[in-house]
Amino acid sequence: MTTSAYDCDLDRNAANFQPLTPITLLARAAAVFPEKTAIIHGPLRRSYAEFYARSRRLASALARHGVEPGDTVSVMLANTPAMLECHYGVPMIGAVLNTLNTRLDPPVLAFMLDHAEAKVLIVDREFSGAIRRALSLAQTKPLIIDYDDPVFEGEGEALGEIDYEALLASGDPEFAYAGPADEWDAISLNYTSGTTGDPKGVVYHHRGAYLLALGNVLTGDMGRHPVYLWTLPMFHCNGWCFTWALSVVAGVHVCLRQVRAEHMYELMAEHGVTHLCGAPIVMSTLLGASEKEKRPLKTTVRFFTAAAPPPQAVLAAMKTAGFDVTHLYGLTETYGPAAVNEWKGEWDALEPEARAAKMARQGASYVVLDALEVIDPDSMQPTPRDGETMGEVMFRGNIVMKGYLKNKRATEAAFAGGWFHSGDLGVMHPDGYIQLKDRSKDIIISGGENISSIEVEDALFKHPKVRAAAVVAAPDDKWGETPCAFVELKEGASATAEELIAFARDNLAHFKCPRRVVFGELPRTSTGKIKKFELRDRARKL
Repeated sequence: MTTSAYDCDLDRNAANFQPLTPITLLARAAAVFPEKTAIIHGPLRRSYAEFYARSRRLASALARHGVEPGDTVSVMLANTPAMLECHYGVPMIGAVLNTLNTRLDPPVLAFMLDHAEAKVLIVDREFSGAIRRALSLAQTKPLIIDYDDPVFEGEGEALGEIDYEALLASGDPEFAYAGPADEWDAISLNYTSGTTGDPKGVVYHHRGAYLLALGNVLTGDMGRHPVYLWTLPMFHCNGWCFTWALSVVAGVHVCLRQVRAEHMYELMAEHGVTHLCGAPIVMSTLLGASEKEKRPLKTTVRFFTAAAPPPQAVLAAMKTAGFDVTHLYGLTETYGPAAVNEWKGEWDALEPEARAAKMARQGASYVVLDALEVIDPDSMQPTPRDGETMGEVMFRGNIVMKGYLKNKRATEAAFAGGWFHSGDLGVMHPDGYIQLKDRSKDIIISGGENISSIEVEDALFKHPKVRAAAVVAAPDDKWGETPCAFVELKEGASATAEELIAFARDNLAHFKCPRRVVFGELPRTSTGKIKKFELRDRARKL
């Protein structure tokens, strides 16, 4: 390899190279717009200067309690100011933020706490019951910090000896944090749904979080000082990195504990909300609101949705209601959204059927993603761009995870051939837009939550009257998809759908349970495998 003049005496140094990290985005917002409102939560109004100072207090206090670079700080929090502060304060000291899904059951939470080796656990009072049970099952014994949100009016208990606000009061608002030594350092840990066996821990780095934050701003055309309503759980891929993206443009975080139609409309009308994200259930909730619950919107609201593409009728209804819907696609392993159905003006003139076909596609790559392809997993060659030839959707670039924590085999398999293998099957259209056709992992996406069909099947198999069960996704106007169970009973046995659903609810998180049970002989191939594709067709016709 020859050396040119551009390789001589032009080395990296502190003046021309610093690690990319989203922490700097908050520092800049606080410096440039110190008095600008950053967070709204009930009656609370917090400026960017206060947001930054409190995040530094958190970092300082955690360091005083022995949290070091590479330690895991787990949090079980709703969409609250504390959750936002954790997204900055934890990585300020090189620790790794693990946001726990508040809908999971105690055994799964216990596994995650142990696997992550959580050193600290910050718990919202609302979730104290599930966490108490999880801690009784877990081997790790983290420092427990209680968060008592004044907006929450329900029941709950303190589990630890330290209150969150008292912790922050002990911290230094001028704390001189170091930030990451390397932009490849881990910033967060997010667990997958665990389609086979235990959930996998997806590790993000500072560089990827920084870049996707910028990508969200560009893709969402967020402009300056947008107002963002937190309908998307912040525990989902760190809120698709919008927790960091808002700092790029000094936007307003409007916190929301629960997705309720009347309250959403109140907040959108009162604060002039410009953007929000969510699964199909959020659209259904907004559209299903009564006239009494609705409020006039000050401006068109940009709505970003993932999972299954919204039906044409839903998109039309959302437009009438004042929302501009954009369809995104991604996975936990890609920091959330990594593809967008970039809508082209000329498509508006298409006939309804042709327009719906365009809307059904997952789209093209985010600007901060290097490449998005449909590839034959055997040859590792791209499939023809004919909209018909099936292959596996694969990603490559800086917004792909570092890998799976403590799981070398899974990491190597996911990155085989220099691409991240999504496990999703799809086609590539001539214009470079991808479209999903199936999920090789049989994942059901209901209300934005991933549900493993295998996990639901295993729960049903435990019923003494069940001989075989197969679970597939059934379309649902409200949730996007819900689990539908096809069940073969043992000879001479009888059971009702209600009985099996109740049994499943005793063994699974409620959102994972089948909404419908169909009894009968299961269709099988000559080798005895259940024909799930046939069951999917049946479920669609139910």
